[in-house]
Amino acid sequence: MGNKQGKRDEKYFSLFRLEEQAEIDKLFAAITKSLENISSRKWRKSIPISASLEMLQAYLGDALPEKMTVRLYEGMRHIELKKPKSLVPNECITKKQFVIFMSKLLKGNAEERSNIIKKMLHVSTEYGKASPIQEFIEDLITSVVHVLGYRNELKGWNVKTSGDCTSPVKALAAQLLSELKQSSIPAEEKDSWCCDSNLIKEWLPKVPLISTFLNVIIRQGFLVLLSYSELACYIPECKDTKEFMSLLNIPAIMYINSCLPTKLQNTWRLVFSSQIHGYNFAKLCGNIIGRGPCLLVVKDRDGYIFGGFSSLSWEIKGKFQGDNKCFLFTVFPNIAVYTHSGYNDHYMYLNYGQQTIPNGLGMGGQFDYFGLWIDYNFGKGHSKANPRCSTYNSPQLSAKENFELDKLEVWVVGDLIYEERIGGLHSLTANNDYPENDLQTTFLLE
Repeated sequence: MGNKQGKRDEKYFSLFRLEEQAEIDKLFAAITKSLENISSRKWRKSIPISASLEMLQAYLGDALPEKMTVRLYEGMRHIELKKPKSLVPNECITKKQFVIFMSKLLKGNAEERSNIIKKMLHVSTEYGKASPIQEFIEDLITSVVHVLGYRNELKGWNVKTSGDCTSPVKALAAQLLSELKQSSIPAEEKDSWCCDSNLIKEWLPKVPLISTFLNVIIRQGFLVLLSYSELACYIPECKDTKEFMSLLNIPAIMYINSCLPTKLQNTWRLVFSSQIHGYNFAKLCGNIIGRGPCLLVVKDRDGYIFGGFSSLSWEIKGKFQGDNKCFLFTVFPNIAVYTHSGYNDHYMYLNYGQQTIPNGLGMGGQFDYFGLWIDYNFGKGHSKANPRCSTYNSPQLSAKENFELDKLEVWVVGDLIYEERIGGLHSLTANNDYPENDLQTTFLLE
C-alpha cells in the first residue's frame, strides 16, 4: 500500500521538469520555513511538514487578495489522500497535497482542473448554484489584475488610467460564465440553476482564459515556474501611450487580446486617438492605412464602448475587404466578441472622397446598414442590427442605433508595418495640411 501511494505521489511530481521540481520543493520549504534537505528524494516520500493558512498568507503577503489566498488554501486542503486521517491535519496542507494541487492546476487536464476549481468554490455538494461560480470568476479576474499590478507586469498599461475595474470584472465574469450555462435555463432562473463537475469540465476548454488566469495567479503570486511558463500572452505590451487615458480597461484588454490571432497578441500600439488628433476623418485614415491589423474602439455619447478588429490593413476602396478573422466587440455595458457568421464577406469597408458610394468606415452588414459605421463627418455613426448584423451575428453595439461619437481610438496589434500602397495616404495628408511635428507624422516616419 505504501509503495502504491508513493508511486502515485511521484506520478504527480513527475509532471514537472527536474528544474520545476526543484522550484516546487523550494517553494514549499519557503512557505513552511522548513530546513529539511529538499534535494533528497527520500524526504519527498516522507511525511512532510504541514503548511497552515497563516503560513500561506505570510508567504504571499499582499501579492494576492486575501479571498484568493483562502481559495487556494481550501483547494489544497481538500485534496484527498488515501491515508489515515490522523496523519493529515484537517486545518493544514501536506507537501503531497501541495504538489498534487500544483500539478493538477498547472499541468492537469480539464477534468483534473475542474475538480480543483470545485474545491476552491467552497461548495461541499456535487451540485452548486451559479452565484458561487460567478463570485469565483470575479475573484479570479480581480486577483489577476491585482497580482500583475503588484508585480509590475502590466506591460505599460496603467490601472489608474484604465478606469475602475469593479464593473468590468463583473461584466467579464458574466461573459465567461455564460459559456457554462445551459441554454435551456430560463433567464429568470439564471442564479438558481445548478451545475456539476462534468459541466465545469466541458466549460474549461470553451473558456481558456480561466486556465490562463489560474496559471497567472499561481506563477505570479508565488513567483514560481516563471522561466518555464507555457502561457499564451495574456496581456499585450502597451506602446506609445504616455499615460494616455484609454477607453479600455484591463479585463477587457485581456479578453479581447485572447480573441486575437496568437501572433498578434504581444504588442498593441496606439496610432490614433480623437483626444490627441481631434475629430478628423482624414487623419484617422492617414494613421490606419497600411498599418496592419487594428483594433478600433468607440465610445458614444451615452457611454457605450464598442469596436471592431480588422485583421488586414485598411485600404481606401469602393468595396468590402478583410477576412473571416475580423470581429466586432462590446466593452460596456457588456463584454462580448462577435465573430463572422458565414453569411457574407462584408468584413471591412473604408472610403473617402467619392460621391456615388458611402464615405466612411464600416464593419459588417451592408451599405447604410452596417454593424458598425463611422461617418466621414466623424461626429456620428450607426450600429444597425435588426435583429442581428448579418456578417457578425452581433446585436446593436451602441446605445442608440444612430449615435453621436464621443471618443475614438485605434490600436495597431502585432508588429507595426508599413505598406507601399500609400498613394492615397499622401494625398489625404496634403489635403489637410498636417504640420511637420504632428504625432501622426511621427508615427509615419519613425
